Amino acid sequence: MAAPTTSLPEVIGGVRNWDYRYCWLRDATFTLQALLAVGYEAEAEAWRDWLLRAVAGDPSQLQIMYGVAGERRLPELELGWLAGHQGSRPVRIGNAAAAQRQLDVYGEVMDALHQARLAGIAPDVESWNVQRAVLEWLESGWREPDHGLWEIRGDPRHFVHSKVMCWVAFDRAARAVEHFGMDGPIHRWRTLRDEIHDDVCDRGWDTERATFTQSYGSNELDASLLMIPMVGFLPPQDKRVIGTIDAVRRELTNDGFVDRYPTHSGMSVDGLPGREGAFLLCTFWLADALALIGRRDEAAALLERLIGLGNDVGLLAEEYDPINRRMLGNFPQAFSHVGLVNSALNLFEAAGPAERRKDG
Repeated sequence: MAAPTTSLPEVIGGVRNWDYRYCWLRDATFTLQALLAVGYEAEAEAWRDWLLRAVAGDPSQLQIMYGVAGERRLPELELGWLAGHQGSRPVRIGNAAAAQRQLDVYGEVMDALHQARLAGIAPDVESWNVQRAVLEWLESGWREPDHGLWEIRGDPRHFVHSKVMCWVAFDRAARAVEHFGMDGPIHRWRTLRDEIHDDVCDRGWDTERATFTQSYGSNELDASLLMIPMVGFLPPQDKRVIGTIDAVRRELTNDGFVDRYPTHSGMSVDGLPGREGAFLLCTFWLADALALIGRRDEAAALLERLIGLGNDVGLLAEEYDPINRRMLGNFPQAFSHVGLVNSALNLFEAAGPAERRKDG
């Protein structure tokens, strides 16, 4: 059953306004992977150098986002004298999410640097030292609850996607030793990788509904679960992967477009009132997941619908309101365009970014 529909004012949800004039490490790694897929290696190397400058210090204090010059202090303020678009108050500058812990970022950074090495960028001693320090903290840190990739304003949880990306961090570390001769305690990393895998499959799986869930002990779904086969956590043909994809399509779509997670009354974990539109990046992820499990015709049809949402010069927003058929949120949105690039490559290359990423 599709998620309940709603009218435009309810979708906008005025309190859901945030300042995005910063560099999110996760967003940057998604962009980096798209650039690497089409041969922009110099940009990947420049981003690695920027990352090392930005994250210098205690890895446990790694921020999820920085100013474009590496600034760490990004205080959030409300500008009460501004009405906002169509009265969508409050208008904010800064973003308090900079102080959140989002464990998936560690896995994204580890994977981005791993993908850069696979693309032929020579290993860098300094970057490996940073990775070793991150892994040392993550050995215990992965057990903690966090705010997840959607930076919820509610209570921290044990988000399945966050745990999966912790698995990615140790998996890519082990592969760095195996494939590139980097130094490190590979046996310990393999053990931790297996422990996280077992933990997720035990505590994050809903046997009755045949799907992974948003967080341990929850009934909700989350579009980030579509990433499970794309990062290699489980093979695409695994029944748990297929069950999760089917559940997302059944419970998180509206006219075929994917919500990030339920935001209708009584279901949202983000601590905010109101609803939002379908998230275009998540819909691209659905196309990628469908392609990986062999449903390429369905993936291609979905990609065509997404491309058709673009404006006269092909630009996409962050979200789409399938009821009123208009774009919502940040415009243009890098996330959406990165999704477009990756989905196109996943469908029309013999081995697209998702295929390469899952195989490492």
